[in-house]
Amino acid sequence: MDTKEVNSASTPLIISDGCCVHFGNAPALESVNFSIDKGKKVAVVGPNGGGKSTLFNAIAGLVPLAEGSLTINGKDPNDSKGTVSYVPQKDLINWNFPLSVKQVVEMGLINRKTISIFSRKKINNKIKEALKNVGLLEKIDENIKSLSGGQIQRVLIARALAQDADILLLDEAFSAVDIGAQEDIMQLINSINLDGKTILIATHDVNNLEDKFDEVLCLNKHCCAYGDPSEVLTPEVIEEMYGSHTDLINNSHLPTSKNND
Repeated sequence: MDTKEVNSASTPLIISDGCCVHFGNAPALESVNFSIDKGKKVAVVGPNGGGKSTLFNAIAGLVPLAEGSLTINGKDPNDSKGTVSYVPQKDLINWNFPLSVKQVVEMGLINRKTISIFSRKKINNKIKEALKNVGLLEKIDENIKSLSGGQIQRVLIARALAQDADILLLDEAFSAVDIGAQEDIMQLINSINLDGKTILIATHDVNNLEDKFDEVLCLNKHCCAYGDPSEVLTPEVIEEMYGSHTDLINNSHLPTSKNND
């Protein structure tokens, strides 16, 4: 009994061993290696087209691997449905259709196998609880199009929470929202994390990550670095990810490279 607890605590929740994803002949991910422990907040950073969304799709079991392995609690992603909840960057919502906030959150439950055993009352309770957790219960009957960008992002997070998944994948959760909304979303993420959820957030912005995340995974189709953001976000790693576009990044907070004089 004690041994089981120790093993559970010491085994990483997500392990990628040489993970490769190809679209036709074009590599999207090449030999990506990392392991993430339960309860971590991880920023997945890199340029547009660097493989962040592809990695999330692989973790969610939505795209096959060309080579290598990817496991969640020791299982293939396809055998881990219900463990992972994914909020994609381009959400599959028809914004021209008059959906209420409640209907958007309910979408997170429709495709789950457990939907058949949920009564309408239980579904409604799950929706209300999820919206309460993101501070938007009072918006439950409003049209989703009437909300601000930050509020819409929180509704999508509520949809993920309604699934009771252990792992949340948030693709570009801070994009298209103002600074105040970004701070609100980060506070919400911290609160969710305190409940024991493992959270991965994809972003192209490497600024100020050391104050927000436990670890950072740097991607540019391959793993450039992985670990404590205060240690791995060196100018060399930034250049490996972004190349000549490093002038767009605020380097004042980044660790300096170590010279072996």
